[in-house]
Amino acid sequence: MNKYLSIKNALSILIYVVTLSGMTNLYADQPLAVPAVAAAADLKFALPEIAQAFEGASGRKLRLSFGSSGMFAQQIGQGAPFELFFSADESYVEMLQKAGRATDAGKLYALGRLVLFIPNGSPVKADSNLRDLVAAARDGRLKRLAIANPEHAPYGRVAREALQRAGVWEEIENKLVLGENAAQAAQFAASGSAQAGLIPLALARAPGFAERGAFATLPENWHTPLRQRMVLIQGAGETAQLFYAFMQTPAARAILARYGFVMPEP
Repeated sequence: MNKYLSIKNALSILIYVVTLSGMTNLYADQPLAVPAVAAAADLKFALPEIAQAFEGASGRKLRLSFGSSGMFAQQIGQGAPFELFFSADESYVEMLQKAGRATDAGKLYALGRLVLFIPNGSPVKADSNLRDLVAAARDGRLKRLAIANPEHAPYGRVAREALQRAGVWEEIENKLVLGENAAQAAQFAASGSAQAGLIPLALARAPGFAERGAFATLPENWHTPLRQRMVLIQGAGETAQLFYAFMQTPAARAILARYGFVMPEP
C-alpha cells in the first residue's frame, strides 16, 4: 500500500510539472495579466517566497496584498477584483462560497499557531501559559499588549480566546493596542510600542523579528483551531489557477512549514 501511494504521489507531481511547463510554453508569446491575490497577514513573509519560486517555475507574476481575512472577505463580497484568496479562517471562504463569489469550497493549506512575543528589553517574560503576562498585567509591568483586531482578524479573535482562557481578558482589555491585522500587531510588539504581543508564529519566525525578541507558542487547545483555507474567486484566470495548484506542491508546503505553519494531509 505504501509503495502504491509513493508511486501515485510521484505520478501526481510529474503530471503537475508537465502541465505547468505546457501551460507556460502555450502562453509564452502572449501578454499575461497579473492577478491580484488577497492573503491573510500571517503570510506576509512566507507567500512572497512561494510566489518567487512559482515565478521561477512558470515565468508568471502575481500581485500580492496582505491584510485581515475579514476585511478581504468583505471587499471580495462587494466585487473587489481579486482572483485568489488566502484566509486565516476558513469560515470566510465558506461565506464567499455561499455568496457565489468563490468557485468552490477551496483547499485547506495550513493550520496557524499563536505565540506570545516579547520584545527585547520588555519586563514581561515569554511563557506558553501566559503566567507572567497575567502577573505583569496585575503588578503594572504590562502597559500595552498588541493583538490584531478581533472583530475582523482571525488571530485577534483567537488572541482574545487565549486571554479569556487565562482568565485575564477583562482586566487586560484596556491595555490592548489593536492592529488592523496580524502583521500590524506584530510590528507594534516588535518595535517596543507594546511590552508584549499575541501574534502568528509565522511572523515571529520571520526575518527581522527573531532577533528583536523572544516568543513562546501557546497550547493548541487554548483557542479555536486556525484552519487556513485558500480559494479561487469566480473569474480567476490561468495564472491564479496555476498558483493555486503550485500551493499544493511539496516545494510550497516546505516553505510554509519552515515558517511554522502546520501542514494538513495532502
